[in-house]
Amino acid sequence: MAHAVRFYRTGGPEVLRWEPAEVGEPGAGEVRVRHGAVGLNFADTYFRTGLYPAPLPAGMGVEAAGVVERVGSGVTGFAPGDRVTYTGSPLGAYSTERVLSAEHLIRLPDSIAFDIAAAMTMRGLTTAYLLRRIHPLHPGDTVLLHAAAGGVGLIFLQWAKLLGLTVIGTVSTPEKAAVARAHGCDHVLIHTRENVPERVREITGGAGVRVAYDSVGKTTFDMSLDSLARRGLLVCFGTASGPVPPIDAMRLAMRGSVFVTRPALADYIVDPAERAELAGELFGHVGAGRIHIEINQRYELPDAVQAHRELEAGTSVGSSVFQL
Repeated sequence: MAHAVRFYRTGGPEVLRWEPAEVGEPGAGEVRVRHGAVGLNFADTYFRTGLYPAPLPAGMGVEAAGVVERVGSGVTGFAPGDRVTYTGSPLGAYSTERVLSAEHLIRLPDSIAFDIAAAMTMRGLTTAYLLRRIHPLHPGDTVLLHAAAGGVGLIFLQWAKLLGLTVIGTVSTPEKAAVARAHGCDHVLIHTRENVPERVREITGGAGVRVAYDSVGKTTFDMSLDSLARRGLLVCFGTASGPVPPIDAMRLAMRGSVFVTRPALADYIVDPAERAELAGELFGHVGAGRIHIEINQRYELPDAVQAHRELEAGTSVGSSVFQL
């Protein structure tokens, strides 16, 4: 019988429940997918705590990879037996099987295993839009990346090298600094010990960085803003430490007419053609070995409570998956 992780109230990891689930048959435009691996993302905790509202009770998770078992009427792009991955779907990925709209699916090349796909679809597509859509970047540009040893961070570092960028990365521990360096980070700063804006100015000869990529939020917002070059861009794409503070428009002017944006992956993959283009570039790099996906934490779905606790404790390095 199929099983799934669900939650009936918001709160800490303890609200997650592993229980039997009725999957049902796919309706018009839908498919039934048997999962091979499920992604564990920090965004999952936002739904669990209520930061991202969801009607309750609800499933958990938005990313997984597996095999199409059945298709509903009107589905023409997929057939039983197809290997697929997805991210940004309605909640419910923490499950052995599920039914979802075929519009969320991305065909998965045979060269990419299910666990790799579940570890990288959200993180990889996030990296793709950060580097290929948000701001024009050129070889030799210097950028700042927080959480450089995280799931997005390790993909970002490798992709940035392919683009000829110089990356200043921040981490929280010496151990994570070693991981970031091993994946191509040019300058690694331990933000708990160093003054990041001062070090960024030293590294860039006083200029600052063209773009600062910040998935941490509350605790790194000021250091990100203060590290920007004149007319630089701060990309706030996550809030691992809490929401960013209210933005004072005059402060942006005083910092050199800088810009701030808060993008969401959903707006960069809603168009099927653009999603296919970004996924194709990502899968091409991974399939050819130019980008290696680091899976350092593996869990079973019944252990979702433990997985969330460790994720929020900040001990994770690279990507995490639930292996089925």
